Amino acid sequence: MASRASQDELFAELDRLGIRHATITHAPVFTVEEAKLHRGPVVGGHTKNLFLKDKKDRFYLAVTLEDVPVDLKALGPLLGASGRLSFASPDALRAHLGVEPGSVTPLALINDRDRKVLPVFDTAMLAVSPLNFHPLANTATTAISSDDLLKFARGIGSEPVCLSFPRRDPGAISLAQ
Repeated sequence: MASRASQDELFAELDRLGIRHATITHAPVFTVEEAKLHRGPVVGGHTKNLFLKDKKDRFYLAVTLEDVPVDLKALGPLLGASGRLSFASPDALRAHLGVEPGSVTPLALINDRDRKVLPVFDTAMLAVSPLNFHPLANTATTAISSDDLLKFARGIGSEPVCLSFPRRDPGAISLAQ
């Protein structure tokens, strides 16, 4: 695995790209529910970040607002995925994005030096600003504008796919909650 960027290196990259950012620290949070309990009055959109793979081991980082019930079965064909999308392993997460489970974030694309992970951003999320993400660890939250999220991804060489995520029936059982 290639070297992982530190938070300081991430913040330096944001600065290099002219991206304004603000970070707060907090207790570690591992789920959306924990984040809701511990984040306090942080303004902006809060997200969930799904590290996925298809049958051919192509990797996707699907990012949407925290309460969106994503229909993974319908998302796969929109991305041209081979077979059903499933959650990638923690080892694949560490290898490709250099973060631990519970710290998944589009800011970890800085560690995807070989561009093996396709970022997929929900257009409804991109309509909200600022957006809040972990800065490579789940002990902090960094706010950037939605336009700057796109600028960041493109600035490090990742071209995100932006589409309206298909929603599943909130009453249905799914792993993507």
